[in-house]
Amino acid sequence: MRTRRVIVALLTLSVAASSPGLIPAADPPAPEQSGEITPTRVSYLYGQVSFWRLGAQEWAEAKPNTPLAPGDILYTGQDGNVELQIGPRAFVRAGNGTQIGLDNEEPDYVQFRVTAGHAAFDVREIPSGHTVEIDTPNAAFTIENRGYYHVALAEDTTTFSTYRGGSATVTPAAGAATPVAANKQIVIAGAETPNVETGAAPPLSAWDRWNHQRTAYLLQPMNSQNVSPAMYGTEELVQHGSWRTEETYGPVWVPTSVPPGWVPYSTGRWIWDPRFGWTWLDAAPWGWAPYHYGRWVFVRGYWGWAPGPVVVRPVYAPALVVFLGGPVGVAVAARPLHWAPLGWGEPVIPWWGRPGFVGVAWWGGWGGPRVVNNVVVNRTTTVNVTNINVYNNVHVHNAVVGVSEDRFGRGSVQTTRVDAARVRELTPVRGALDVKPVAASVMSADRAALRPPEAVRDRNVVATRAPRDFSPALRAQGLSAEREATPSAAARIVPGPKRTISVTPPAEGPGSSQRPRPSETPNARRPDPSPAPSPGAGAPRPGRREGPSGQPDSGQADSKQGKRPQADENERGRRSGPPPPPPAHSSAESRQVHPQGPDQRRRPEAKPAQPPQRSNERPPERTEPRQQEK
Repeated sequence: MRTRRVIVALLTLSVAASSPGLIPAADPPAPEQSGEITPTRVSYLYGQVSFWRLGAQEWAEAKPNTPLAPGDILYTGQDGNVELQIGPRAFVRAGNGTQIGLDNEEPDYVQFRVTAGHAAFDVREIPSGHTVEIDTPNAAFTIENRGYYHVALAEDTTTFSTYRGGSATVTPAAGAATPVAANKQIVIAGAETPNVETGAAPPLSAWDRWNHQRTAYLLQPMNSQNVSPAMYGTEELVQHGSWRTEETYGPVWVPTSVPPGWVPYSTGRWIWDPRFGWTWLDAAPWGWAPYHYGRWVFVRGYWGWAPGPVVVRPVYAPALVVFLGGPVGVAVAARPLHWAPLGWGEPVIPWWGRPGFVGVAWWGGWGGPRVVNNVVVNRTTTVNVTNINVYNNVHVHNAVVGVSEDRFGRGSVQTTRVDAARVRELTPVRGALDVKPVAASVMSADRAALRPPEAVRDRNVVATRAPRDFSPALRAQGLSAEREATPSAAARIVPGPKRTISVTPPAEGPGSSQRPRPSETPNARRPDPSPAPSPGAGAPRPGRREGPSGQPDSGQADSKQGKRPQADENERGRRSGPPPPPPAHSSAESRQVHPQGPDQRRRPEAKPAQPPQRSNERPPERTEPRQQEK
C-alpha cells in the first residue's frame, strides 16, 4: 500500500512538473453531454423561492446548488431573492416577485426569460463570441460585453438599464435591433406597436449596490485557493471547511460540522436532469464543487475532497460515484442500488449521454494520474470497463450506502449502510442505471411551494431563438411532458442581431468598474464594505421581512472540527465575509426613464456624510425620493 501511494505521488509530481502552470484537461468525447456545458447553478437563496421543472406535478421549494436545465423556472415570493451562476465571473440575480426561466444553454449561449419582477445580470467577464439573452414580454435583449444590467417589468412595460460600461442590443416584437449604449436606459411600452424611450441610466438602487457587494465577495482570490478559478461553488469551501496538504494527494479540503460516521453522497437526493440523467443534489451549502469535480479520499481517519492538479477547464459531471448492484442472477422485488464516492484517480463510468459515451471509462476534467484497479495507467491506454473491479473507497468502513430501487430518485435519501460481507457481493454497474425517473425525481424538494400567479406564468416573451424542448426525452423516460405549469404561449421569435467583434468600452468614470460611486446613491447610506457576520448555511435564514430595513438574525459559521488536523497556515489570510441580506425592492423603485440630451449628465445633490454601517447593524432604511409625477 505504501509503495503504491509513493508511485501515485511521484507520478502526480511528474505530471505537474511537465507544464509551466495549469494542466489542460482532456477533451470530453461527447461535448454537449459530457463537459462542454457547466449547468447554471442555483448559488444563493433568500426568502421564499419556488422551482419547477418539466415533468413535475407541482412547484417545489428551491434548493441551493441545484443544476438548472433548459425549461426550468424559478419564482421568488415577496421576500425572495435567488442568485444563479452562469459563468466563473457572471451571475444573475432575481429580486422579490420575479419569475425567471432558463430557455437555452449552450457552450457559447445562454437564454433567460423574465416575465415578472426585476433581475440583475452582473457580467464581470464574458468570452469573445458568447451571448447572454434576456427575453421579456416587450423585447429581447442580447449581451455580448461585460457590464452590469438591470431589467424591470411592469404590467405592459419593460425597463432595461446598462451600467459599468456595459452595452447591449434590444430587439422589440415589431422593430429592428437597436443598440443600447453604455450607461443608458431604455423603456419599451407595448408589444405590437411599442413606444420606446431612451435616456441616461438612473442612479443605482440599494438592491443594485447589494449585487455589487455580493459579486465582490464571491470573486475574492482566496475563494479559488487550490482549484481552478473557473470552478463554480468554491466560495463555500472557504466558509465551511479547511484546506490541508496530504503527502499522496496534495491539497485536500475537509468539511467542518459533519456528524460522526458521515460519508460523502449520503445527505442529499438523486434528481433527474434531462441532459445529464441522474444527478446528485447534496443538502450541504458547500455541496457543488466536491460532488461534481475532483475525488474523495479517506486519509488518517477522515474524509477529504482532493481536487487534484489544477486544470485549465474544469469539466462538470452529474456525480462522481461508482454504482453497485447485487449479484447477477438474483431477482428481488425491489433490489437495492448502492453507490460509493470515486477514489483518487479512478474513472467514472458514465450513465448519462449518448451511445458511445455511456459505459466508457472517463476522466473528463481530471488532471491527476489515472488509476485502474490500483494501478496507474497511461493516458493513451485503452481501458475495458469490464475489467475494472477495484474501487478503493468501496472498502472504507460504511462508505457504501444505498436505497431500494423503488425509493431511488424519489426524495431525500434515507440511506442504508452496507456491511463488509455484503459489499463483497456487490458488482459495479457499467453504464446506464436500470431505474426510471418519476415526477418526484425532477423536484428539488419534497415540499410543495408557492405557485406564481397564472397571469405571470402565461406571459409570452419576445426571443431570438425558440426554447429548447426536452419533451421527447421526458416521454422516453415515461414522464409527463404536459406544460400546464409553465408559460403556455410560445415565444415570439424575432431575427437575432448580427454578431460584432467589439471591445469592452471604458468604465463609467474613475473607479466605477470596481465600486459604485457615492454620488450615485443620494439620500442613502452606502453599505459598509467591512466584513459582515458569516451566515452558518451560506445564506440568511428564510423569513419575511417587515420592511425595507428588517433582517433576520444571521448565525456564525460553525468552526468545530473535532480531532481533525489543523488547517494550513497559508489559508488564514484576511477574507471579507458575505454581505448582509438583500434589501427589499418595491414598486416605488421601478425605474422611470428621464430623457436627457447627449450633453446632460446626472448631478445628484451633495448630501451630508453618513456614519459607516457596523457589521452587526441592520442596513439603513431607504429614504430615496419618489419619482416626480408627470
